[in-house]
Amino acid sequence: MPFYCVNTNAQLNGDHEVHDVGSCNHLPAPRHRVDLGVHPDCRGAVKKAKETYTTANGCCYCSPDCNTG
Repeated sequence: MPFYCVNTNAQLNGDHEVHDVGSCNHLPAPRHRVDLGVHPDCRGAVKKAKETYTTANGCCYCSPDCNTG
């Protein structure tokens, strides 16, 4: 199962992107990551991220199923 993280820096639109650490080529710098742990898919990871960052959203590159645009 994939291991996910969330970017602590918000994008210009306010989203905190959730990334699949093992497959994403657009990861934030290590100092800007909060580990979310292992999840079967991005939905669980985004749900976990929203506990801290209500504007969490899936990365359009590695978690497109959870990216709302």
